Amino acid sequence: MAITVDAVHRKIQYTSSGSLGPYSFSFKVLAATDIKVSVDSTVKTVTTHYTTGYNSDGTGAVTFTSGNAPASDTLVTIESDQSISRTTDYSTGGDFTAASINDALDKLTINDQQIETELSRNI
Repeated sequence: MAITVDAVHRKIQYTSSGSLGPYSFSFKVLAATDIKVSVDSTVKTVTTHYTTGYNSDGTGAVTFTSGNAPASDTLVTIESDQSISRTTDYSTGGDFTAASINDALDKLTINDQQIETELSRNI
């Protein structure tokens, strides 16, 4: 059985060279809305300021859209921003497939990693 969510910190930072990117991230995400991208302290909006490309393993890269390249020497931050909520509900006699439980466990693992990443950066 393969583990689909690697043990990684869910935040990466780059010092921009003024380019559109791509700026890669090595943590798995389940949807485009599961990351937060900031330039210095300004949060950017997906499709307006950047697009995201994904690899088959859920990792990927952010590329800023034309006219939205971060200025040289600014800090580009990509971090996991998956909402912490329960999205599965199993009923008696209902579907309990391997895929549904693996997806639910991936989401829980990502939530735990987000919390661990934040806690490890506190004093």
